Amino acid sequence: MEQLITLHARAPAKPRWGEPCNGCGVCCAAEPCPVGQLRFRRRRGACPALEWDAASSRYRCALVADPRRFIPGLPGFLHRPIAALLHRQIAAGRGCDFDATVE
Repeated sequence: MEQLITLHARAPAKPRWGEPCNGCGVCCAAEPCPVGQLRFRRRRGACPALEWDAASSRYRCALVADPRRFIPGLPGFLHRPIAALLHRQIAAGRGCDFDATVE
């Protein structure tokens, strides 16, 4: 199935399967991860938490970076533990697990 996604011109190229994540944004631009699906109640299209970080020229998950933006009422003392949990749940920074061909 073909899908057209739009990414920042300075985004890094998608790594091959299993290579370290480089913040290319391809996976999140195509569909939300399981955490994103639960939070945003959608299975298709770009994840609303996908965010371009100009300083590092890469995409990041804003849900991990600032959970309070997306989890109303989250107490401040839970910010770091929730961010760490979400980071682990989405396997951020681990090997690429999005099997897609990018042109």
